[in-house]
Amino acid sequence: MNIDIPEGKDPIAYVWGEMVPGIGTAAANFSLAVYANTTLGLREFEAARLRIAQLNGCMFCLDWRTERDGEKVEDGFLDAVTDWRTTESFDERTRLAAEYAERYATDHHGLDEEFWGRMTQHYSQAEIVELSMSIGSWLAFGRLNRVLGLDAMCVLPNKI
Repeated sequence: MNIDIPEGKDPIAYVWGEMVPGIGTAAANFSLAVYANTTLGLREFEAARLRIAQLNGCMFCLDWRTERDGEKVEDGFLDAVTDWRTTESFDERTRLAAEYAERYATDHHGLDEEFWGRMTQHYSQAEIVELSMSIGSWLAFGRLNRVLGLDAMCVLPNKI
């Protein structure tokens, strides 16, 4: 871990809730809102989330699978995300979600008219905004946890 945690304190609760409560609590609430209020399908949601997890290298995020109504993506989905360009397991929305996540994180200046034309064929304007905010949350908070060395002990908080 790259920051000192007082003995007996939960690292996640301490960093996100106590160290900078005005920011950490708001960040945690934003992170929770992404899961609680999404309108995106599970597969495209997880494709984007897992692509960001791969790019961030966040151990917890790579192991986590979002569950909705008792359903999770299938075993092997993470491998399909790695191969998003060529996998036959993805429909166009899921493939675009993985592509958008990657490009958002690594080449946001390269999101050109051709890409946006494909996005607007498959996603509504509201879905694009929602996906953008979700990707931003995962990029920022997964990277924060990885950089600070918290990702080995991270759990999705219920409240901070």
